[in-house]
Amino acid sequence: MKNILIIALFTSIAFAQKERTLTLNKETNLIEVVYYHDNGEVSQTGTYTADGKLEGEWLSFDEKGTKQVTAYYKDGKKVGKWVYMIDGKLKEVDYTKNVASL
Repeated sequence: MKNILIIALFTSIAFAQKERTLTLNKETNLIEVVYYHDNGEVSQTGTYTADGKLEGEWLSFDEKGTKQVTAYYKDGKKVGKWVYMIDGKLKEVDYTKNVASL
């Protein structure tokens, strides 16, 4: 029984590592994260502050690896110009004061 529990724990840890990777950038003191689709392709990349707030540029990709969204955060809030790829066309949304304007 103990061996089964150890195998199950190892399997779940290995699977969790495949879903995302985390790295502390000592220069910026931000946590760099990469999330993965089930097929192993990158789903999202970005950074968090030490207290868990989204920070800086975030990129989202579809399951084929094509970039779908470029987004920006400051202290956990949406900022700047976000670019979306929708049906093969680029769409932009400008976030001023964390509110979208087209």
